Amino acid sequence: MDDAGQTLSRIPRSACVFGASGRIGRALCAALAAAGCGKIYAGSRSGSTPQGSQFTGFSFDLEDEASIAAAAAMMAPEPPEWVIVATGVLSLPDGTGPERTYRRLEPEVMARVFALNTIGPATIAKHMLALMPRGQGFTFAALSARVGSIGDNRLGGWHSYRASKAALNMLLRNFALEMARTHPDSVIVGLHPGTVDSALSAPFRSGLAEGQLTAPDAAAANLIGVLGRLTPVQSGRVFDFRGDEVPD
Repeated sequence: MDDAGQTLSRIPRSACVFGASGRIGRALCAALAAAGCGKIYAGSRSGSTPQGSQFTGFSFDLEDEASIAAAAAMMAPEPPEWVIVATGVLSLPDGTGPERTYRRLEPEVMARVFALNTIGPATIAKHMLALMPRGQGFTFAALSARVGSIGDNRLGGWHSYRASKAALNMLLRNFALEMARTHPDSVIVGLHPGTVDSALSAPFRSGLAEGQLTAPDAAAANLIGVLGRLTPVQSGRVFDFRGDEVPD
């Protein structure tokens, strides 16, 4: 176990989940509320709000910076202590991807995967990190994936997905280094949730061993536990659902 698991887990007083309508996002909202987080901004394309007085819904589109800027402006008077970006695609909505060989690479598909897995979360960071007051700790996390690790890549394939997550991990490292200069108590990380029972994993479960598929509520509890134990020393890295560091 990495040193992420050596301190008691904490729960924020306020949080924001981008992607609150997805299975992991919904579970994160529910887990934060159950743990006592008093104010939760819940963002989705539709703007639908989970049940509960602690939720404030908002709408956003990963490919529309104006919508992300508007969401950040709404939160500016009371910035959340935690921001979790629970978005991402493995296959596009039309079923395209992931590519198992370089022969199937298509520039248009790659551009869309990067737009959703890398550029969208980076745009959220651009507007949300700007809200964070100096002298106050905060956490910014984005769902990444173990297959985004260059050092741990032994199989190849899934080119656009792997590359988009590797690029996301690099951006998170960059943001962590930059924010540490002005916000030394900040934590900016990527999170690998494991293989979660969700629409993203649905087409790729046939080879999974028993016990490898995690229910969304269990995955959310794991991720919140990991986030609650991280410290600024670990900022800029990627951690899995156990709290172990994922290699670069």
